[in-house]
Amino acid sequence: MSYENKILQMKKMLGKKSPTTQKAEQSAYQKPANPSYTEQWEKAGLTVVENDFGIVFKRQVYYPSAYQHGHYQLQSFFEALRKWQDADFNHPYALDINESVLFFDTETTGLKGVGTHIFLLGFLEITEEAFVLTQYILADPAHEAALLFESKLWQKTATIITYNGKSFDWPQLETRWTLHKKTLPKLRAQRQIDLLHSSKRLWKNDMEHLKLKAVEEEKLGFSRIGDIPGYLAPIIYLDAVKSGIPDALMKVLLHNEWDLLSLITLYSHSTHLLFEENKEESAKTFTNIGKWYSDLKESTQSVKVLERVTTHFDELAAGDAQYYLALQHKKNKRYSEAIDAFVASLHFVKPRTKLHALEQLAILHEHHLKDYQQALYYTQGGIQLIQNNEQWSVEQKQKWVISWEKRLHRLGNKK
Repeated sequence: MSYENKILQMKKMLGKKSPTTQKAEQSAYQKPANPSYTEQWEKAGLTVVENDFGIVFKRQVYYPSAYQHGHYQLQSFFEALRKWQDADFNHPYALDINESVLFFDTETTGLKGVGTHIFLLGFLEITEEAFVLTQYILADPAHEAALLFESKLWQKTATIITYNGKSFDWPQLETRWTLHKKTLPKLRAQRQIDLLHSSKRLWKNDMEHLKLKAVEEEKLGFSRIGDIPGYLAPIIYLDAVKSGIPDALMKVLLHNEWDLLSLITLYSHSTHLLFEENKEESAKTFTNIGKWYSDLKESTQSVKVLERVTTHFDELAAGDAQYYLALQHKKNKRYSEAIDAFVASLHFVKPRTKLHALEQLAILHEHHLKDYQQALYYTQGGIQLIQNNEQWSVEQKQKWVISWEKRLHRLGNKK
């Protein structure tokens, strides 16, 4: 049977309501019966947890602080926390030393829609003694309220750290929770840190793919051996529920376990980069960091990072850093430094960036240095760049030329 047909079959199965579920909707909530394969799943190493809404299968693993995952030991997370405590700048990924943190990842039966169930909730928490992985597995769709309730997300307050969780995992959780709002306590809103967002900021134009597996291999030194493809997870869960045999499902749990461990090491790695403590990264990555600090209005930190790029990398690699450094200098009214940086960037940046640099040079010379001859020189250079570039549309070039010729005419009158 094809992957698509299995998904359709699964959605039909999940859409069916057992007589117990139908009766529960008409009256008070009634616990569904335990699945027939409960004992088989227990023998595979899962624990049965019972609550007022049914049962949940649970798996728990403890890791010592020295546990190695790729390049990092898990205790590197504590080093990252100490860095944020000593930081003299603000960042949305900063954590307080006493902040409760919950690394979070899910596995679902699909990508969207009300018919998509979460069949695995994975958490990784930090205690005084160890890092603790806890996985809750949906016994079957009739036990969904039991799964959600057992997560304790209705009573926990923590910063949730995910990979694409803001866009996928947490909205999915909210959808499923809403369907049980008459039964379950209200889901608490939590502060969230999404490491997919930071990966995009750090490695834009430097990594072709930003799936977690690619980041693990290229940046974290971890390669998955014997892992299942993520798209097979819902099929494996369906087969486990239908057959009662959990063997393949245990591989899905391992897949989720690796996801969670990588969230810790990725947070540590990202923090090291934000403090410029990984010398093996490229000029593009550090330029991205400098720009990120600029977007956060942390000018001092932005200048520090960008200046490091311009002094440690060659002119070609540092072209974009010179451009963003120039913008910071201009904002800080250090006009001479801004001009030097813009000029240094001209031959090493993309045409659109170069056009903006020429415009800024014209503005600086006209309005701040009152050097109209030099302003005219850069204005003519901008017009020539527009006219000679064959990648831009005719309409866009015409619009730009009109604007630049206004400046040219004005400067001509000032000479």
